[in-house]
Amino acid sequence: MPSVYGLKPRFQGLLRPAVDRLAAAAVTANQVTVTAAVGSLAVGMAAAFWAERRPIFLLVAVWFLVRMGLNAVDGMLAREHDQKSRLGAYLNELGDVVSDAALYAPFALVPPFGPAWVGVVVVLAIATEFAGALGPMIGASRHYEGPLGKSDRAVVFGVLALWIGVGGPLPGWLALLLPALAGLALATAANRVRAGLAEAAQRDPAG
Repeated sequence: MPSVYGLKPRFQGLLRPAVDRLAAAAVTANQVTVTAAVGSLAVGMAAAFWAERRPIFLLVAVWFLVRMGLNAVDGMLAREHDQKSRLGAYLNELGDVVSDAALYAPFALVPPFGPAWVGVVVVLAIATEFAGALGPMIGASRHYEGPLGKSDRAVVFGVLALWIGVGGPLPGWLALLLPALAGLALATAANRVRAGLAEAAQRDPAG
């Protein structure tokens, strides 16, 4: 299904010169991964603490873009500069779900959104990432199918954070956005499981 993830090669092409310079400066993929997670925690905590001051969400919007860049950079350092590691795989998957939870949580403090649906979206976002990450356990690759992968969620919440930050109106019907995102997240998890099973069956029909 269509996903912002499909734009990743172009995004990586724009970042490649900077990644090459970082590699030459001995910056590691794991350092970038940890920076993205720590930064997300800091931004999420700041937004939650000052949620009543709507301009703080401009920081959240900017950080979503920065985090997408950092996520691309750590992957490129790992693949293109021989920095893959077992620790890096753990940091990458755990860092993603921690960052997502930290950045989505402040929206629970902004009407008409609330803790219940934000919590549901956080849990389902984690489920979609694990649905993709569990592929290697059954002999498949890591899967990134949409319609609501990490990049897609970053765009949705980034635009929403920007709207909140500039003081845009938040009518009550906007609360329906979160149930819609939950449904898309469920579809995403199902698509990733289905694709992983199909790939594993193709590789090992007897299994």
